[in-house]
Amino acid sequence: MTARDGRLGVGVIGAGRVGPVLAAGLAGAGHRVVGVATTSATGRDRVEALLGAAPILPIPELLAGSDLVILAIPGGEIGPLVRGLAESGHWRAGTLVAHTAPELGVEALRPAVERGAIPLAIHPAIVFTGTSLDLVRLREAVCAVTAPTPVLPIAQALVVELGAEPVVIAEADRPAYAEAVATATAFSASIVGQSLGILAGIGVDRPSGIVAPLIRSTIEEALAAGAVAPDEGG
Repeated sequence: MTARDGRLGVGVIGAGRVGPVLAAGLAGAGHRVVGVATTSATGRDRVEALLGAAPILPIPELLAGSDLVILAIPGGEIGPLVRGLAESGHWRAGTLVAHTAPELGVEALRPAVERGAIPLAIHPAIVFTGTSLDLVRLREAVCAVTAPTPVLPIAQALVVELGAEPVVIAEADRPAYAEAVATATAFSASIVGQSLGILAGIGVDRPSGIVAPLIRSTIEEALAAGAVAPDEGG
């Protein structure tokens, strides 16, 4: 890392629901937000809401001034972007580069690594809203971290600074991890939506008042049961 005092200059590529929130969380831990690279009006509005006067920068300028670059973009876009930036000579040796795609490990960052960058894969296991509410949710969240063994503590430390709990996922296990996350998210959204619709259809006022505590208690029981070892389930 180039920051000698442990504080990093953080640059974010992508201003969807994830990147600006993570930047805000790291800023709250004392790191400096260099800027965000985005081309959308919605992204600019989100940056302003969460990061105030953080500049919107072109990617080459962002990389030149950042100690940590967060790629908060869809997984399918990471490989081409990393490769293109490597071919154009924009990766700097010693720069931390982290992506947030659940399905990918650090192999997707190999072109940057070959230019001397340090690869990290960090996925917060929450559904982001893109608002300050996520900063609270992160404090109760787990983040999947994947990194080469010598730099794994860096990924873990960043997660702790966000207020979350790091859980190490092996490179080969990232696809299975992503499947588990996607299954839980899709199933939860589908069931909740169906329940609300049925109650609304029979004229129940504020159906969420019924569904919310029911869902929470059901999930808590399911998680408790899942935590019991098979030979203890009697």
